[in-house]
Amino acid sequence: MKLLGLSCFYHDAAAALVVDGVLTAAALEERFSRVKHDQGFPCRAAEFCLERGGLKVNELDHIVFYDKPLTKFDRIVTGYLATPVRSYRAFLEAMSVWLGRKLWTDHVIGTELGYDGEILYVPHHISHAAGAFYGSPFDKAAILTVDGVGEWATASYGTGDNNRVRLLAEMHYPHSVGLFYSAMTHFLGFRVNSAEYKVMGLAPYGEPRYADLLEENLVHIHEDGSIHLNMEYFTFHHKLAMTGHKLETLLGCPRRSPESEILSFHRDIAASTQAVAEKIVLRMAHHVREVTGLSRLCMSGGVALNCKANGLLLREGMFDEIYIQPASGDAGGAVGAALYAYHRLTGDDKHPQRFFGLGPEYSDDQIEAFLTRHRIPFAHDDIEIQLARLARELTEGKIVALFQGGEEFGPRALGFRSIVADPRNPQMKEKINSAVKFRESFRPFAPAVLKENAAEYFDCESDSPYMLFNFTVRKNKRRLIPAVTHIDGSARIQTVARSDNPVFYDLIAEFNRLTGVPVLLNTSFNLRGHPIVSRPEDAMAIFCSSGIDFLLMSRYLVDRCRVSESVSSRFTLENGYD
Repeated sequence: MKLLGLSCFYHDAAAALVVDGVLTAAALEERFSRVKHDQGFPCRAAEFCLERGGLKVNELDHIVFYDKPLTKFDRIVTGYLATPVRSYRAFLEAMSVWLGRKLWTDHVIGTELGYDGEILYVPHHISHAAGAFYGSPFDKAAILTVDGVGEWATASYGTGDNNRVRLLAEMHYPHSVGLFYSAMTHFLGFRVNSAEYKVMGLAPYGEPRYADLLEENLVHIHEDGSIHLNMEYFTFHHKLAMTGHKLETLLGCPRRSPESEILSFHRDIAASTQAVAEKIVLRMAHHVREVTGLSRLCMSGGVALNCKANGLLLREGMFDEIYIQPASGDAGGAVGAALYAYHRLTGDDKHPQRFFGLGPEYSDDQIEAFLTRHRIPFAHDDIEIQLARLARELTEGKIVALFQGGEEFGPRALGFRSIVADPRNPQMKEKINSAVKFRESFRPFAPAVLKENAAEYFDCESDSPYMLFNFTVRKNKRRLIPAVTHIDGSARIQTVARSDNPVFYDLIAEFNRLTGVPVLLNTSFNLRGHPIVSRPEDAMAIFCSSGIDFLLMSRYLVDRCRVSESVSSRFTLENGYD
């Protein structure tokens, strides 16, 4: 059975191909369109998945969409009609979008992909739940999904048992952990559905001085982790903005203007927001543990990307094992929808799934042809020789970009489309933030550590291959890896196994041989405001537009010192890599 899952129209549109129960290909549309968090129809991502599977669109058994558009439309209309005067402008804008495109999903899919087969629709939180459970290594587990909002649901819990996913309860709009966090993201001057991770990164610089005030006035937390938002302090239910004057009055400060100075007040608000979110997630998880009696937990939804809350939950020890879907946001809904439909239609047992190598990959011949065509100088050698050279360059403070293997699916770069550097250099964090990524100075970087050495450097007793948990850097190691130790002594680690990524593993191992430190600084191969690179053209554009010293493309090494100005001028972000 061949199923194509789709998610789109809100943020992080994506497509995923499931063949006989196995996730075969998956990609985000932003990687092709070069529009970060692209919400449009994932035509190019779908075309890639079909090409990877060797299929034509009408050879699919079904296309599966990740939520129920009519139910979501009902929620939007009902919500706006509850405040008809205040909602007038937002209602008109929403109706123009819905009546123009979103309500006619069948027609859009048929037109965009040339598909005339059956289209199935899976509820949003079922898609999240299925993506988490069927992607996990567990035969039986509790499931918790937490996000902004799907149709009506904003959080849910249930169970997975072999081939069946069942939800037991839901929390409904407008009461939402994700929308609370996004509203505070908006108040702090960051972009909603894009920069919530900035709030998480800023939080350790502040103190949760306002946590009690937020709980007393904005969000009431029940014993089971469900919440009730005081809608007097929010405006997302009747305006296009998330918060208004009443919140500013309560907190005694106006909303921060984007790109303006970040004050101690803003750092404290971030810390308070994070503290409240962590309290909610822990209570939810505790309730799920009590109700289901299961010792393993699967999580998904946008809130499940909050690695600080995830790390805290792991350390609490209420579950023996926790699995988080690597693409927990809307993109992962494409995976979950397809896997859910497969198991419901066939009744087959659960299959092991891998989230590595799902995206576009380029052969040596394709890379060499690209470099030759554009007259880009390169060194071509065995990969072992290239990695030995790069490890030496890293010890000397050079910054290296990796473009090899299949592109990652989800928001984290895992060594296939990554920028790496020496974590021992205390100036490296500032150097990459300012001269390479062009982003805020408070943003931390993640350590990639050899799987077998992780416990030596971090307080982790489990694998973290997808960079989804925060751990504490051991005190005797912090002076060795200052560039990847956050201000609170934490780190969002990636444990690297050779079976998952041989090239990345071998590079870290060679760096370890030279330095005695089995860790590299790892960040995504992109610039602020741009998606992670996908094509060789994207890689060269980022390389030429930043302070990266070396670019490894498969077995081909490009040295900045050898790239002429005329070559660099052809690959610019503004010129679209012409």
